Formats: sequence, C-alpha cells, structure tokens
Amino acid sequence: MDVKRSERAPEAASTYDPSRRHDAGEIDESDIRTRVQQLTMRQQRFERSIAKQLELDTPGLEVLDHLISRGPTTPTELAHRVEISTAAMTLVLNRLEDRGHVRRDRHPSDGRKLIVTASDDAAAEAERLVEPLIGEVEAQIAAMSDEERATVAKFLDDLIRAYDRSTAG
Repeated sequence: MDVKRSERAPEAASTYDPSRRHDAGEIDESDIRTRVQQLTMRQQRFERSIAKQLELDTPGLEVLDHLISRGPTTPTELAHRVEISTAAMTLVLNRLEDRGHVRRDRHPSDGRKLIVTASDDAAAEAERLVEPLIGEVEAQIAAMSDEERATVAKFLDDLIRAYDRSTAG
C-alpha cells in the first residue's frame, strides 16, 4: 500500500539549528524540536529569575529546591543529590545560611552529623514565586482532553527517558 507523502506523519527535521533555541520567530506547526528547545531555554530563564529574586546562585537554588521538595537531609546527601563535592556543598550551605534560607542543626540521633532544613520563609517565598507558573500549567492541563493528555504524557515520558539516557554514566 503506497501512502502519499501528504498523508504520512511529518518527518523530523534532519538538521539541528541551535540558533532556533532562543527565538525562532514563526515556527512551523510540525516543528516540535524547536518548541522543546525553546521550552528548555525558557525553563532555564525562569530558574535564573527565581534564583535572582531569592538572591541565590544556581547551586543554591538547586539545594533549596531539594530541601523544599524532599525535606531535611545531611550536607553529604545534598552534595550527592546535586552532584558536587562536600567541600563545595559547605560553601553553598554557608551562603544559604547567611541569607537565612536554611539552617543546620545537629542530627537528633547522631550528634556528629548535621541536618539541613529549608527555612519556612524561604519555602514560602519560593512557593509564592513559582505558584503563578504552576497555576498556568495546571490550567493548560485541565483544558486538554483525555486523549490529548495521554499523548502529551507519552511524549514527555519518552523525552525524559531520552534525557536520562543522554546523562547516564
């Protein structure tokens, strides 16, 4: 059975154009790659904006995010999570503590260890800053049909796996 070209699924662009990541102007409706690139760039811009408003550097924002989303933990565990040395983590925690974003307390059962906790004020301020975007994303999801949600979820799951394969090792 011969399928006419116009009836086939659109082919992926064969060449990668990094200049389209930032501002592609008009995007062809089938150009998903450029949309993903632009989404990635906007996510990075959003994170830089949040970091600036919280007066943090990138590692500080990543550590604060881990503490808010996963709860208190040790400096060593944080270093493993964000893939930096324990010495570098000490510097990050010093900056966060100086700004009142975290506190370090003795571990309740092992006084040799420290437990790092995000401050209530830092968690509340971070939530205030990200809540408008979360609301908009939730509204977009709510506006989708079940079929659209399933398609988008599958695409995003596949994309996550591609990123995981690209960073494995």
